[in-house]
Amino acid sequence: MNKVLQEINFDNKNNPRSFFDIVKIEDLLKMDLDHDIGKNHLVKFYILFFVYEGRGYHTIDFTDYNYKEGTILLIRKDQIHKFFRSPDVKGYLLVFTEEFIISHLNRMEASKSLQLFNDSLSFPKIEFNNRDEFLDFIILLKHLEQEYNIKDDFSIGITRSVLHIVITKLFRIKSKGGHSVKRKKYLNQFLEFQKLVEDNCFKSKKVQYYAQELGVSSKTLNNIVKSIVNESAKAFIDNNTILQIKRLLISTNHSIKEIAYTTGFSDPTNFFKYFKKFTDSSPEVFRQAH
Repeated sequence: MNKVLQEINFDNKNNPRSFFDIVKIEDLLKMDLDHDIGKNHLVKFYILFFVYEGRGYHTIDFTDYNYKEGTILLIRKDQIHKFFRSPDVKGYLLVFTEEFIISHLNRMEASKSLQLFNDSLSFPKIEFNNRDEFLDFIILLKHLEQEYNIKDDFSIGITRSVLHIVITKLFRIKSKGGHSVKRKKYLNQFLEFQKLVEDNCFKSKKVQYYAQELGVSSKTLNNIVKSIVNESAKAFIDNNTILQIKRLLISTNHSIKEIAYTTGFSDPTNFFKYFKKFTDSSPEVFRQAH
């Protein structure tokens, strides 16, 4: 498939040994890069976007999020995002790969840490509950920046540890705000279902298919999904399918008919109706708008 959307891989030229980078937002907006950050692009890494001054907007998977002092946005691997250039914004981007987390933590703890970025489990925007939390977070980021610039035999290990503290504190903040990712009864089964849907939604959009793959009844699968994200399994499948269709529409130059066949529709008319049902827009209008 001919790609037209740029995919950005992790590339830390200042410290090639590390799978972590810290960049000031105001510096990034002035950099001469090989891609336009003001246009949609797909990232192959995780981003923690923290603002300590100014206001603006940022787009994640076609949704605009406003930010201000004390806002954190969470962007996970394989999401599409773009920047709006705000001249008064100041903050940090913590950029890292899955390998950076896994190499420090055991696999279970690493998986838990990355759940912070799972937008199906929780809202990808965090606001601090009070000024003390905000100032405490700035101290942690200053410490990260300091270790990042030292680059001795100990700095990468310390950086991983501090990043783990940052993520854990963000879980606490979410918990205080009533948006915690708790170890719920069906969480592991839901995550398995989510992965199956992300990999196979063009193959099947039926609840029964995924229930059989997981070895449960359709009713049990609905209960699993309802308990974690408060929606039906069918709604979750459709929402994920629409998101992946949107990504295809703007990431390739294939015709609408070709994309219809790629996404599992034998009739382009049914593809058009399906997309319009969930977006109130035709595939062509959505493509032109983005």
